[in-house]
Amino acid sequence: MKRVRIVVAYDGTNYCGWQIQPNGITIEEVLNKVLCDLTGEEIRVIGASRTDSGVHALGNVAVFDTQSRIPPERMAYAMNQRLPEDIVVVRSEEVPLDWHPRYQPRIRKTYEYHIYHSQTPNPLRRRYSTFVSFPLDVEKMSRAAAYLEGEHDFKSFCAVNAQVKTTVRTIYACSVTKADDIITIRVTGNGFLYNMVRIIAGTLIQVGGGQIEPEQIEQILAARDREAAGPTAPAHGLTMMGIEYMEEKDIDTQGVV
Repeated sequence: MKRVRIVVAYDGTNYCGWQIQPNGITIEEVLNKVLCDLTGEEIRVIGASRTDSGVHALGNVAVFDTQSRIPPERMAYAMNQRLPEDIVVVRSEEVPLDWHPRYQPRIRKTYEYHIYHSQTPNPLRRRYSTFVSFPLDVEKMSRAAAYLEGEHDFKSFCAVNAQVKTTVRTIYACSVTKADDIITIRVTGNGFLYNMVRIIAGTLIQVGGGQIEPEQIEQILAARDREAAGPTAPAHGLTMMGIEYMEEKDIDTQGVV
């Protein structure tokens, strides 16, 4: 028996998120089926980040156990021959049998939220960015983002129905940049609550639109109340960019960032 780690990229448009659920097809379900067909074994992948319905990824990480004779480093190629075009295994490698993608001592996850900022929508951008036509002050958004950096209780930025032991998380970096018509909110942290990045994006959009001042982010954090923050931005603007396992200097598990 060996454990294989895969880095997975996908367009989440046609999927009901990562985790298997009864109401529609998911990324996890497709990976499991492909691996079962490929190896003849009953395989269940374990994912690092259980992205929501419609959310995309360039560098999600998962592991599975197998007795297959396919070399671990060739598993990516073998899987890609059977996967649909909107799911790609970027690479594969063997890891220790006790290695778990979610329970490692030092993890850095990076997400990007993309905003298409123009007077009219662009049909070629609609799947991977959310459209905003009203004026946005990127400098104010950037100032507000800086208040989110560090260790905080992010209860105000968590969906109300989330069941977690603690809402304290650390954000290592949060930036807002604009290139042409695309505004990118990039967030790196040790972990994220349910809908956290999308609520951050919705709040920063309100900052850019003048509904919230940058300095109010401190008050929103202190409130520990979901109603204090802005709306949850649409799922399709969010992409899970990659995951770094900091103790593994010789192994790159990030996506294309």
